[in-house]
Amino acid sequence: MIVATIAFYVFAGIAVASAAMVIAARNPVHSVLFLILVFFNAAGLFVLMGAEFLAMILVIVYVGAVAVLFLFVVMMLDVDFAELREGFLQYMPFGALIGFILLLELLLVVGVWAIAPEAASLVAAPTPAMTEVTNTEAIGRILYTDYVYYFQASGMILLIAMIGAIVLTLRHKPGVKRQNIAAQVARTREQAVELKNVKPGQGI
Repeated sequence: MIVATIAFYVFAGIAVASAAMVIAARNPVHSVLFLILVFFNAAGLFVLMGAEFLAMILVIVYVGAVAVLFLFVVMMLDVDFAELREGFLQYMPFGALIGFILLLELLLVVGVWAIAPEAASLVAAPTPAMTEVTNTEAIGRILYTDYVYYFQASGMILLIAMIGAIVLTLRHKPGVKRQNIAAQVARTREQAVELKNVKPGQGI
């Protein structure tokens, strides 16, 4: 128990410090590396809670795909950071105004915070006991039963975002060969296959 407690504070402390460094680091590559460190420590916290599946997903998806993609994009864009910092002071008043508004909203939220008496009845359905099912099965049960509509809605949102990204970045240039899926599907075997009698030692 003591070891688990120490491990929790170590993972949590490193995660918080790394999250702060993601924002404070001047080099974007360093920020991405600190972000990867945050993900690894969050995965460690999931393992301590017995959620190995979530830890595995966090490492595979966010570290293996998302963070590495961020790293490649930052390194390949070759951004001139000196040029970006030139206009920093120009936008500082606007950023300070937004920060002040957010701080004011947070203070208002904290000031009027009160626990509603019916809050206990609004708690999400508890997961089955860990002794009865594995955590992966428990997540699947809840995700595909109680929250199936939210799951499908999130899938639709991601699909729309993917289509929007393709539409926004698609450029039609003359002379560029493109796939015509409809023409490919509609062609016959005679149009798709051409047999040539090639003699040995001769090319086509």
